[in-house]
Amino acid sequence: MFHIELVERCKANDRQAQLKLYHQYCDGMFGVAMRFLKNTDDAEDVLQESFIKAFQRIHQFKGEVTFGAWLKRIVVNGSIDFLKSKHQQTVELNENYLHVTDEDGWTVEEGISLEQVKVAIEELPQKYKYVVQLFLVEGYDHSEISEILNISETASRTRLLRGKAQLQDKLKDLAYGT
Repeated sequence: MFHIELVERCKANDRQAQLKLYHQYCDGMFGVAMRFLKNTDDAEDVLQESFIKAFQRIHQFKGEVTFGAWLKRIVVNGSIDFLKSKHQQTVELNENYLHVTDEDGWTVEEGISLEQVKVAIEELPQKYKYVVQLFLVEGYDHSEISEILNISETASRTRLLRGKAQLQDKLKDLAYGT
């Protein structure tokens, strides 16, 4: 069945259509939540809340992006909101000191595995980790990241640059065994 038809049936509150959409997307969206939360129970909670929110707001889905992309954004926002609620004491970066610099030239040393990159991302400070993960892993651009994290695009670019620099340093240490 076509996604558009399923979505239209969901807008009419068709429970079978909702269940079909849930089954089509639950595994992939669980993976998205797990990349942020690293805990099965938390990811399941966020996933459930995300689907509830999606079905409550399905009338807002206009088809400008795929349903999966729309749902993924809800899951990412839910995951970040969950993490923010767990870590109430966050330190804001003073954006007066931010500046945009060149984003090119970032590479990973040979012999570094994807798993090592993921672990290194997890070790980044929170303000960099989210931007790096959203940009490099989830594929969001700076305007989307700025909306999701409620920061300016300049802050997103700067945090990505600094996060990638820290990530590259961590990965160099791994590559050279220091």
